[in-house]
Amino acid sequence: MQCNIDRAGKTLRLSMGLITGLIGIGFLVGNFLGIVPLASPWFFKAGVAAIFGGGFMIFEGACGWCVVRAMGFKTPI
Repeated sequence: MQCNIDRAGKTLRLSMGLITGLIGIGFLVGNFLGIVPLASPWFFKAGVAAIFGGGFMIFEGACGWCVVRAMGFKTPI
């Protein structure tokens, strides 16, 4: 994988990955503690998806590689 984003893109992807991961952890904690009314299985699925998505964004930021740019799309950052 060749680096295809600059420092601003790396910083943005790392920060967004951390925020998304923390939101996913919040969904899971809310589901397990019963804070969410009726502890919907959708909150569990959304939490797991957010954790995996956040992890992938952290990976992109750490490696300096963006999958969208690798497919040929131009991103503003």
